[in-house]
Amino acid sequence: QVQLVESGGGLVQAGGSLRLSCAASGRTFSSYAMGWFRQAPGKEREFVAAISWSGGSTSYADSVRGRFTISRDNAKNTVYLQMNSLKPEDTAVYYCAAGAGSWGPAVVSPYEYDYWGQGTQVTVSS
Repeated sequence: QVQLVESGGGLVQAGGSLRLSCAASGRTFSSYAMGWFRQAPGKEREFVAAISWSGGSTSYADSVRGRFTISRDNAKNTVYLQMNSLKPEDTAVYYCAAGAGSWGPAVVSPYEYDYWGQGTQVTVSS
């Protein structure tokens, strides 16, 4: 069992930066791939970024590549999402997720993840 708690969301102007954190409970954190997803009002949940259990592999949505960076610290049971050059269209609730499956192209699918946090709101004003 893994419990996830996101933090770091807030209101920021376009062009600004935020860093989201996701703290995980459980001693098996380092065995899970971790992902960030987001959901805007009236839209489906969409993939943002993912990182393998070791941190050696990452994946990004085209819409955030070059602006967002995912990282993890297994000693602290925490995964991060550094978001730079934020745009109004980045406004959404951001969720972190943990998945026990093998790393591969499917990490972009929410069905690959077993545990989810409660979400943190990110609002980017124009």
